[in-house]
Amino acid sequence: MVFAKIKHIASFLPNDILDNNMLAQTFPEWDAAKISEKTGINKRFIAGKNETALDLAINAAKNLFTKYQINKNEIDFILLCTQSPDYFLPTSACILQNKLEIPTTAGALDFNLGCSGYVYGLSMAKSLIETNQAKNVLLVTSETYSKYIKADDKSVRTIFGDGASATLVAASDDKSEQISKTLFGSDGSGFDKLIVKNGASKNATGPHELFMDGPEIFNFTLASVPVALQNFLNRENLAIDDIDAFVFHQANSFMLEALRKKCKIPKEKFVLKLAEFGNTVSSTIPMTIESALVSGELKAGQKVCLVGFGVGYSWAVNLITL
Repeated sequence: MVFAKIKHIASFLPNDILDNNMLAQTFPEWDAAKISEKTGINKRFIAGKNETALDLAINAAKNLFTKYQINKNEIDFILLCTQSPDYFLPTSACILQNKLEIPTTAGALDFNLGCSGYVYGLSMAKSLIETNQAKNVLLVTSETYSKYIKADDKSVRTIFGDGASATLVAASDDKSEQISKTLFGSDGSGFDKLIVKNGASKNATGPHELFMDGPEIFNFTLASVPVALQNFLNRENLAIDDIDAFVFHQANSFMLEALRKKCKIPKEKFVLKLAEFGNTVSSTIPMTIESALVSGELKAGQKVCLVGFGVGYSWAVNLITL
């Protein structure tokens, strides 16, 4: 029997940095220390004017291939999670295949999902591998939310950054290494609480601006995520103590601390890395894993519970072995 496992993760961040001192110049009522205190974020990386989510995705994948000496000819499926594609059509994943010179025998698709996207993507990769339709899946997450943010909107400009990640999900014959079955959730009644209203078919004209109802997003998260995590643990016959670490979507420090307390997760098991790169949407979880592996906060062989949640609303929980 074949199982799916995360083999390697790499990421890419653009060159431009927006730190709290720079933001304080725009929002003088918030000094740099206050921004850090309220968000838990020290800096964000911002894509250049002509730099797109596809550009970031290409660079993340190249970093993965180079760092781990991956033979791109062995990639047989590409999954690209983005809500800031270069085009409505064609599919960005197909362009990614061409730019990376991955064989044309590989499948490729985009999926439009936000902060839960990485966990959803792992589930799709698992399904492809464990049904013997693929052996090596390239899962890429990439966002440039900054292109949707007004310069004077401190509610979102202080939080979101741009970035991309690339993960090789590969076949394994070791059951202990497998990505677990994922627990999913969605509630479209909150679709307008985090939204870019203009640009697509419903409202074709008007500025492409991100709107976020922060209090409603917080309420949804605190109501839904702890229940989902507990349901996952119950289904898998696990307790908090059975898991080595928890990596939640890195939204902001206030929300994450409220979630940690409500879920009763010890601080030493709760991995936080958002200070380093901000909220990069679907890329926060893989970026956090990569950064924590480098720092030694996470180690190979550990069981790590992943929890994604946000825009949609959507959420997902699973368990991986590093």
